[in-house]
Amino acid sequence: MRVEYAQDEATRRGNAIRLRAVAQRVLNEVPGTTLSRDSEGRVTDIAIDHSEFARLTQSQIDEVVRVMRDEGMHATVSSIHINGWYGDHTKLTGARWIVHRLLSRDIESERDQWVYVGDSTNDQLMFGHFPLSVGVANLLQFAEQLTVWPTYLTREERGAGFAEVAQRLVAARRNL
Repeated sequence: MRVEYAQDEATRRGNAIRLRAVAQRVLNEVPGTTLSRDSEGRVTDIAIDHSEFARLTQSQIDEVVRVMRDEGMHATVSSIHINGWYGDHTKLTGARWIVHRLLSRDIESERDQWVYVGDSTNDQLMFGHFPLSVGVANLLQFAEQLTVWPTYLTREERGAGFAEVAQRLVAARRNL
C-alpha cells in the first residue's frame, strides 16, 4: 500500500503533537467526549465521536468545535464525527490534489463527469462545486443547518443511500 500526503513529514510530525494535545484538551474539558474508534489510523486530523457509538448533545458538539477553533484548528461536523485539522486543505482541495496525483486528471475541467456523494453539513462545499452532487437521505437531519444543498437526494440513508447511487450509476452505464 502506498500512502500519499499533501503535507511534508516535518509538518505532519509537528501537527501530530498539536493534534494529540487538542484531543486531550477536548476530552478533559467537554464531559462525555470520546475519540472516534478509528483514531489510531488517523494521521492528519482528530475525530471526536458524536453519534456513531457515542451520543453528544448539540451544546457538547458546539463546545468541541469551539475548543478546536480556539486551538487554531479547522473544525467541521460530519454525520458521526467532529473533525479537526491543521492546514488550509478542504475536501475540495484534497480531491483536486489526489485526483491529479493518482490519476493525472484535472477535476476542474471534468466537473460535469464527477458525482459527489455526501451526508452532512461538511459536504456543502462539494455540493456547491459539483453539478452532479447527491446527498444521502440522512442529510435531511441537518436541513436547518444547510445553506448549500446537493442536486439530488437519495431515498435511503447512509450506506444504503450510497448503494442507491452506485446502482443508478451502474444502470445508467449499461444503458449507454
